[in-house]
Amino acid sequence: MEMNYRAENRQLTISLAGELDHHAARGLMESIDRCIEQNLPVKTILDMGGLTFMDSSGIAVVLRARRRMEALAGSLVVVNIPRQAARVLETAGLGRYVNLI
Repeated sequence: MEMNYRAENRQLTISLAGELDHHAARGLMESIDRCIEQNLPVKTILDMGGLTFMDSSGIAVVLRARRRMEALAGSLVVVNIPRQAARVLETAGLGRYVNLI
């Protein structure tokens, strides 16, 4: 699992690549938390374009990022979601809580 980020104008873009499974999820959540805390964005974009696989652990990653952004009165958008990952997120009904594009 690889994570890169770019922060500018209080917007944080976090790009993910590789496999997001239960082994990678804990470390990823901690990395995203640190990134949000360091940059204090008003908007975070979680770019899943580089994911090759995501299991249900990805739901926890997205929800935790959402909670962090809500604590800052900010927003979270998830973009470039691969088909397989989109099925996981849609099955969980995440579209009711997070803007999935």
